[in-house]
Amino acid sequence: MDFKTAPLATRMRPERVEEILGQDHILGPSRALRSSLETGNLFSVIFWGPPGSGKTTIARLIAQYGNCPFQSFSAVMSGVKELREVIDLAKRTYRYELKPTILFVDEIHRFNKAQQDAFLPHVENGLIILIGATTQNPSFEIIPPLLSRTRVMTLKPLGFKDMAIILHRALKDKKRGLGDLNIEIEEDALNYIINISHGDVRCALNNLESASYFLNPDKNNKKVLNLATVARALNKKPLIYDKNGEEHYNLISALHKSMRGSDPQASIYWLYRMLEAGEDPLFIGRRLIRFASEDVGLADPNALEIALTAYQAWERVGPPEAELSLAHAVVYLATVPKSNSLYVAEKSVKKEIEKSGPQPVPLHLRNAPTKLMKDIGYSKGYIYPHDYPESQIKQEYLPEKIRKKIFYHPGDRGFEKDIKRRMAQPGDKHSETSNHNRKKT
Repeated sequence: MDFKTAPLATRMRPERVEEILGQDHILGPSRALRSSLETGNLFSVIFWGPPGSGKTTIARLIAQYGNCPFQSFSAVMSGVKELREVIDLAKRTYRYELKPTILFVDEIHRFNKAQQDAFLPHVENGLIILIGATTQNPSFEIIPPLLSRTRVMTLKPLGFKDMAIILHRALKDKKRGLGDLNIEIEEDALNYIINISHGDVRCALNNLESASYFLNPDKNNKKVLNLATVARALNKKPLIYDKNGEEHYNLISALHKSMRGSDPQASIYWLYRMLEAGEDPLFIGRRLIRFASEDVGLADPNALEIALTAYQAWERVGPPEAELSLAHAVVYLATVPKSNSLYVAEKSVKKEIEKSGPQPVPLHLRNAPTKLMKDIGYSKGYIYPHDYPESQIKQEYLPEKIRKKIFYHPGDRGFEKDIKRRMAQPGDKHSETSNHNRKKT
């Protein structure tokens, strides 16, 4: 392909490691991969990260810095036959140049076990330096023998600031980018392109390039790229949304209250309103985690696990697949039993600590690792619960001044019914009941 006619994302591919943004955890000073490039001591590696995070770019830079032959193929288009041809070429190259071949395999997770086995002897004997790229968790998709012969490095989706730097770089670069078009971009248009790209640099650059072709120069021969032009070019109507303004808080409030009100229809609507407008999915994920403890709590202990899993799904898989994982969690949280008992307990115990100050630990609960501590009464009178039936025995655990306080009152829904029953065993000090204000303040 002619370089001049190649997509903008291809033309703007970093040519030096210093140009790569957002991956300082593996390419920063003194990091293993950076040291490998600088010294030429290359190793086989599996890059795991979302689309457009730089896996192919880093692979090509490894070949450039290592001054080794480079072969690339996609697991989607190739099989064992093509691999044999690459290995034969690598053998001939090694015979004449005494250098290993760097073999980049895109979407390596698409190779089955037998196909992955074919790499093993050649990685082990140093004929090839394998660089695999995958969007899937290597622990599940790559066979253990191959994992043991490679390092796994995780790439992150790029943040807002890094994406902005890259887009501005493309607009100014006259050799590789759009500099000759003399384009200026308005802030809301730039923000929109970044938001709908979800950390995928390739997607953002392609969107910028598409929008640039819709522009006509003004009388000063300048082209101003605004939000309306971007929306028209991408055939997508932008939703009114300011990630730092009132609408940001209005929408997350609507989602939270819809889930609290056990309305799955409204909950999934507000979720996708935010996603389609370019909200950070991890911000939504954090709010789901908070909701799972604040509004569901122990009425359904699985709620927190599902919220955490949705958050991790976005981190590991990214868009568009992980959008459904967020929807999965939202609908679950909206339909499970609700309880704010933990939230009320948290506020109650914080208020008590502020009121009564740092109460001393009762002597019988204190650790007594020395003779002196034992002599002055540390640990004296402590009753070991496992020596009693059901591993339970009545014993005071709170400081004396607040001994009568009850912070956590389990509700009557879901799993909290069981907790309430356990706490109300005969003789248990928690069996006493009291009226308390369960309304969120």
